[in-house]
Amino acid sequence: MSTLTTNLIRWPKRQPLVFLLIAAALWWGLYQLLIPFSEAIVAALPVDRTSHLGSSLQFFFYDTPKVLLLLTGVVFVMGMVNTYFTPERTRALLAGRTHGVANLMASALGVVTPFCSCSSVPLFIGFVQAGVPLGVTFSFLVTAPMVDTVALTILFSLFGWKIAALYLGFGMALGVVAGLVMGALKQERHLEDWVREMPQVSADVDQQQLLLADRIAAGMASVREIVGKVWPYVLGGIAVGAGIHGFVPQEFLASFMGKDAAWWSVPLAVVMGVPMYANTAGILPVIEALTAKGAAMGTALAFMMSVVALSLPEMIILRKVLKLRLIATFVAIVATGILAVGFIFNAIL
Repeated sequence: MSTLTTNLIRWPKRQPLVFLLIAAALWWGLYQLLIPFSEAIVAALPVDRTSHLGSSLQFFFYDTPKVLLLLTGVVFVMGMVNTYFTPERTRALLAGRTHGVANLMASALGVVTPFCSCSSVPLFIGFVQAGVPLGVTFSFLVTAPMVDTVALTILFSLFGWKIAALYLGFGMALGVVAGLVMGALKQERHLEDWVREMPQVSADVDQQQLLLADRIAAGMASVREIVGKVWPYVLGGIAVGAGIHGFVPQEFLASFMGKDAAWWSVPLAVVMGVPMYANTAGILPVIEALTAKGAAMGTALAFMMSVVALSLPEMIILRKVLKLRLIATFVAIVATGILAVGFIFNAIL
């Protein structure tokens, strides 16, 4: 390994603050080049910029580096933030809290912690062992994959702060209400027997103090792990979005997903989303293309929320710890909330 490479690797440890400032400036500079970069690539290709193909290619070459840059930046920052919110600390914060306050805390923690639906089983087991009430656990599990910081950041970049803020508020409210209803129904008996029989464990808060260099290393590790896993979904979602943007007639989408479409457009969007599996980073470019073609915002967001919060693969994973009746109750409550969010968004926007 060359001396230059060795020094670059050690740089964040030796001068962490300088590294952060220079990295932020470089990220911002690259972000400002996105539009001229995409237009230059399309101009260099043997296609008409105003054609369907040219429009699709510009969408793809603009959104791909944009979403990946946003992902890298947000995942890095949240990787640093999450050194304060490890799974152990999250369980400790929720254990022993009363309903209502605990549900709100669980929903808020779901926003700032990087746990997706694939983490459902180990998190669920850890929460039960720590004595976290079932309803509080569901508040966390509803919010975490659906209203994470990546989703909010990309929503803000695509649709503005009002849409992002409304989505945050409704998403957290859905998590709180779903958890309260689940808690009121007293569904603990519908956990799998082996889960209910697990011994209780302490949920102590880890008091380890990390240096800034350690938190930077955690942020970089998060980028390698999360971005390394989701980038194929991002490319796939952007490719689908580019196809919709360039080739699908606006009148076609508006006829069954537009604001003036029939009342059943929102339920149809939810049903369409359930068999799919994608994270928010992969599905949001599709939502952008759908809304640009005339789909109502509430209908498009209901589709996205069902994909990330009610996907069939997640239900299969949760079947390991929940009996079918509890899964059916969970799906019914969350689906009702998603429908309400879709109808409300369509009414106010």
